[in-house]
Amino acid sequence: MPLLIRLLARLPLPLNHALGALAGLLGLLRGRHRRIVADNLRAAGYYTPWRLLATAAELGKGYLELIPIWLRPYGDILTWVREVHGWEHVEAALARGKGVVVLGPHLGCLELAGLYIANRLPITALYTPPRQAWVHEMMQRGRARGQAHMVEPDLKGVRALLTALKRNQAAWVLPDQSASSGEGMVMRFLDRPAYMPTLLYRLHGATGATPLVFACERLGLGRGYRLWIEPLPELPAGTAAAAPLVNGCIESLIRRFPSQYLWSYRLHREQKGELAAVGGEP
Repeated sequence: MPLLIRLLARLPLPLNHALGALAGLLGLLRGRHRRIVADNLRAAGYYTPWRLLATAAELGKGYLELIPIWLRPYGDILTWVREVHGWEHVEAALARGKGVVVLGPHLGCLELAGLYIANRLPITALYTPPRQAWVHEMMQRGRARGQAHMVEPDLKGVRALLTALKRNQAAWVLPDQSASSGEGMVMRFLDRPAYMPTLLYRLHGATGATPLVFACERLGLGRGYRLWIEPLPELPAGTAAAAPLVNGCIESLIRRFPSQYLWSYRLHREQKGELAAVGGEP
């Protein structure tokens, strides 16, 4: 593992976030990156010059904070979660005995949200191994802590998610990523069509597990994080009917701290061979 990475892991969180913000702002010098972020903000109705700068700073924080979160002692990083709002929804879901589908959109600090949950209950999550061996080692070391169980995104991995739910545990799903061909449907999200995964709806339908939306908000000046846990209304049968409710809840969270959403992600790019309009079951 590179020496610089080990040194960055030891920095206090305020300094880590300050350096991350600077790196994120410098990233705007890359024209293509700046255009993608600005275009996504405009399409969602969030663009202002100040919001572009704030978003760039948060993107930089999001990347650099991974180093201490993955490499610092588990007990240390858990103390960075200063507030938790909505844990009673998790307890109510577990009392029903059918597990929790954890929906973690690309908002705030995903990694810390997952590690916080793993400290309190068993959770299974899909992950795709990175190409670099040392990054994979660092990721595995950082994520496989507490009661977390990492599985690859194949049929065996999906079965592991189902097994976790049937044991009244948690299964982590990314609800706002670009789905692989044949594994999603076109939905409306942030006022545009996007080809999004249907896994969460299949898990919910197969097990009756309770879906909850999680987001870990960064507090200013590197003071730590605030974890939000949001319940969903009763979801109707069928992905087409349920998706607007799920996406609406995620969008509501984004409105609370919009600069911390991953606006650099090309979720709305066209998918070759997929539907070109919203609607229809996969």
